[in-house]
Amino acid sequence: MQILFLESIDSTQKHLKELIAQGRVTPPYSVAASMQTDGVGSRGNVWMGEENNLFLSFAIPLSDLPQDLKLESASIYFSYIMKETLEEFGSKVWLKWPNDFYINDKKIGGMITNLLGDCIVCGIGLNIKNAPEGFEKLDVYVAREKLLESYFSKIEEKSLWKQVFSKFKLEFYKNQNFYTHKKNLIISLGDATLQGDGSIVINGERIYSLR
Repeated sequence: MQILFLESIDSTQKHLKELIAQGRVTPPYSVAASMQTDGVGSRGNVWMGEENNLFLSFAIPLSDLPQDLKLESASIYFSYIMKETLEEFGSKVWLKWPNDFYINDKKIGGMITNLLGDCIVCGIGLNIKNAPEGFEKLDVYVAREKLLESYFSKIEEKSLWKQVFSKFKLEFYKNQNFYTHKKNLIISLGDATLQGDGSIVINGERIYSLR
């Protein structure tokens, strides 16, 4: 995975999409920055973050994904691999369904996933050194370059979805006191039932993780 490192950018995801659209780069490719001013968050929100953190977007051709990975499972898949990578550096991070990184009961980052032609594009915001009010920062020090080297090395192993999901499923109980969003509703995860594709069922309604 080739990585373009920038000090500051409006949005790593917007910049990456522009580079691909203009034919200047070919996926797999990623853009990383330590500061962004107009980042893309989940549900159309802006992810601003603080200086000296990690803002990352990467694009992978669909043909390079594990054979059993469905698009609706991708958000959990790539988030969980990042969670495992952080654990290897000593972090106590855990993954709140479907794509938020937490230390104890405070969010330290998250991921968004979407399609761009024949590629999947993932964006990660992670509070490595600093955290806005109400959030938390990573509980260990890790250099951005080393973290991304380890992360992309894991991705290139192409672990099967069923392998990643089996580990995520064992930790899903940690979600019981937390909530998720569906449209404009805040929904408790306490009674959620996790499905094999990473979706959850709450009150008979299936909710998917791709966002």
